[in-house]
Amino acid sequence: MDNCLFCKMVAGDIPADVVYENDDVLAFRDINPQAPVHILIIPKKHVATLNDVVEEDAMLMGKLFLAAKEIAEAEGVADEGYRTVVNCGASAGQSVFHVHMHVLAGRPLQWPPG
Repeated sequence: MDNCLFCKMVAGDIPADVVYENDDVLAFRDINPQAPVHILIIPKKHVATLNDVVEEDAMLMGKLFLAAKEIAEAEGVADEGYRTVVNCGASAGQSVFHVHMHVLAGRPLQWPPG
């Protein structure tokens, strides 16, 4: 997608503080962190929202969770706990319309979140 911020990061056109990458997934530190650890995990394939996920994306979406686990271990927060969040749509707080998972940790997180 030509004007998708995250697609531009995948293409290398916009710098990102990358913490994890494989053939399908890119993860980088959030520029406006809401916790000491705040990392975004995105599929390299453009999918605007969870509403746009199709059957063929099932394995790809699962890879976001596998990446979250590896990132939590690498960041040293796997044992103490971390939160994963995926917002769908503007009313839910999605501001970049490319599916992304937030990984938040490093401080007590409240429930309900918002």
